[in-house]
Amino acid sequence: MVKNQDSKVKLNSSEQCHTALALVRCPLASQIFQGRKEILNKMQEYFSQEPKKRRIFVLYGLGGSGKTQIAVKFLEETSDEVSKQFFVNASSSEALSNSFMNIAISQRFGRTPEAGIQWLISEHKEWTLLFDNADDPKLKLSPFFPRCTHGKIIITSRNPQLAVYGPASHSQVGDLNEENAALLLLARALQEHTDQNHKLAMVIVQELSCLPLAIVQAGAYIAKFKCLKNYLSIYRQNKKELLLQHPDQTVDEYEWTVYTTWQISFEKLSPVAARFLQLCALLHHSNIPESIFVKATEWIVNNEGNKTGSMQATREFLQNFISSSGIWHEQHFRNTVAEIAEYSLLEIDERSKTLSMHPLVHLWCSDTQSNQATMRECMTNILGMAIDLDPDAYLERIKMISHVKMLIPDFTVVNSQFWHQYARMYYDGGKFEQAKGLYEMDLERQRELFGNDHPNTLFAMANLASTYWHLGRYQEAEGLDLSVLQGRQKLFGDDHPETLFAMANLATTYWHLGQYQEAEGLNLSVLQGCQKLLGDDHPYTLFAMANLATTYRQLGRYQESEGLDLSVLQGRQKLFGDDHPYTLFAMANLATTYRQLGRYQEAEGLNLSVLQGRQKLLGDDHPDTLVAMANLATTYRPLGRYQEAEGLDLSVLQGRQKLLGDDHHYTLFAMANLATTYRQLGQYQEAEGLDLSVLQGRQKLLGDDHPETLRAMANLAMTLGNTGRHQAAENLQLQVVAKRREVLGADHPDTLRATKDLTTTRDALGKAKDTEFKHTSVKGLSKLFSRFQFPASKKRGEIIDLLE
Repeated sequence: MVKNQDSKVKLNSSEQCHTALALVRCPLASQIFQGRKEILNKMQEYFSQEPKKRRIFVLYGLGGSGKTQIAVKFLEETSDEVSKQFFVNASSSEALSNSFMNIAISQRFGRTPEAGIQWLISEHKEWTLLFDNADDPKLKLSPFFPRCTHGKIIITSRNPQLAVYGPASHSQVGDLNEENAALLLLARALQEHTDQNHKLAMVIVQELSCLPLAIVQAGAYIAKFKCLKNYLSIYRQNKKELLLQHPDQTVDEYEWTVYTTWQISFEKLSPVAARFLQLCALLHHSNIPESIFVKATEWIVNNEGNKTGSMQATREFLQNFISSSGIWHEQHFRNTVAEIAEYSLLEIDERSKTLSMHPLVHLWCSDTQSNQATMRECMTNILGMAIDLDPDAYLERIKMISHVKMLIPDFTVVNSQFWHQYARMYYDGGKFEQAKGLYEMDLERQRELFGNDHPNTLFAMANLASTYWHLGRYQEAEGLDLSVLQGRQKLFGDDHPETLFAMANLATTYWHLGQYQEAEGLNLSVLQGCQKLLGDDHPYTLFAMANLATTYRQLGRYQESEGLDLSVLQGRQKLFGDDHPYTLFAMANLATTYRQLGRYQEAEGLNLSVLQGRQKLLGDDHPDTLVAMANLATTYRPLGRYQEAEGLDLSVLQGRQKLLGDDHHYTLFAMANLATTYRQLGQYQEAEGLDLSVLQGRQKLLGDDHPETLRAMANLAMTLGNTGRHQAAENLQLQVVAKRREVLGADHPDTLRATKDLTTTRDALGKAKDTEFKHTSVKGLSKLFSRFQFPASKKRGEIIDLLE
């Protein structure tokens, strides 16, 4: 029930009546109000149905998103001389009582809150109540609703749970669209709407995530200091100061700045919820997996004996989510997240089980942390605990990359207990330099703990070797792989599974070095060892068979490869069924062999089956689905179906950019494939742009001498040659030949191919075949073409000018 208020206001006083009426009169909408047509139309449609019946509409969203402005704009557009509109301050129980008391006084119906409610019940002419700022989750609004079947009620709140009052009549108020945000900025900044000003405004509102309050504050600053052109650079250097600054002159009655409006909510959170929000603010602002905290808590439970000092703060925080019986307490976690979400400081996606926060809330929360170093150490430990090393958790690991990039500016701050976990995540995410650094540190740690010949040390060595060959450092990888193989032979013997794994890894390194004969010998040994140890149909035996088939393909022995590929496919179909991921991998390998044999129709059928199987099993966006799409596009290219290939290549590129980012090596592969298709279509300008992007990306990611960097250089040379720029193409091809001789050797297939391409270009230039070139020293060639570097900062035109 409503608490009675003992007021000293005199009845029947005209002055008191006018004062009370002013207190409950709805404010005017801002003169620079922009957009929100969709919400306003929804409200209009809802309230126009059965106008004589009571109706409630709820607007909820983040503080500063413009909920009150939408409400008063709607009231302004729908007001008439007959209906009455009342503003109800719903920020507290006391404020509510005062508002209804003032309604009673303004209508000369008494001087208590109950009298105000009673007047609304008895008043059958149309009236509207605007319950504004109903943000307190503990405050019950329903006792203040008049118990009648008429009247309109609009509620604004930061709390999404208040949508319960309007199950079919609520709207979440988010950011403005960019166009309306730009119009709002220019209006508040007192700037003319010219094309140039509009372009400047669009960039500013994007930086401010189109949050209305932030835009109004920015506009006020621009109006005061006349700095539209320079505002963005000023803001980027002084974000905290500007977002805390209240304008001298305001266009509405909102009294808080961007930062203070959220600080008020933050101060109402429990200590656990407040810390949870601060920890989340150290990650990327979107798609924070709830599973991070589940797995980290389980790690704490399973490692009860591990109570090092550096882990104490992390352990204390996660104890909040451990039940009395020592297991994950789901409800405690849900309560914490819900408490934060009640102020719209976090958003919950039930479907994906992820959390997100507005980019500016994220900025505010990280800016205002006084103990950020401690919090960052805690979150780094939590993430390390949560990294799942299971092979099937690959997708989970790469989704953490964006969070780690935000959290850890320097991987050396990672707790040594989690070096391996973070290294694996960097490895899967294509961040091989970071992975290398952590794997090197982990290897040294294992050596110090266990010595050179311990299984853990050999395992760390194998991980580092794998990272080296991803970086193109095949000689170093070979040395480590040999050490691992010899160490395991000594520990376990020649026929142990761990020894066979080491042998297979060394074979892979030989394969990358172009030493296909050596790779073949090792792969044969692995296959025979697995057959002897495990039998012909064991999954590991089939893996060994698939590796040998891959080597045969590189040797051009396609008939032998086909036989093995068929055996692997049939074996996996028998073991796992037609739709298992391993079966689909076998199908894809056989399709590749068919393509090499020129049996394109059969390859296409298999590629289609693999793609459809992975779409069904894994979804359209899974990395393996994108690989299947890329393989089908490759088959379409030999078939001359370039338009179909282009569509698939574009889908793969967009999928990998979304999943892995622009700089991941798989994304660069997709970009290179699309460039190849554009070349086939004669779209050389588009191909050239992509070829340059791939080259710059690989130089940055892998270095100048990596085989894939050289491949990108060769592709760019091909595109330049296709457009008649043979001199520029020759300059690139000379460097490719020199580097491949140096890295891979003169007899490597890729070196021979590059030499052939160079000869073709020189012929096109009308030059005589230069036999002396074949005998030029590697050192001489490297010195001659060392000036041809392609820094990422160079623009496309500048690079081509340099070449020519």
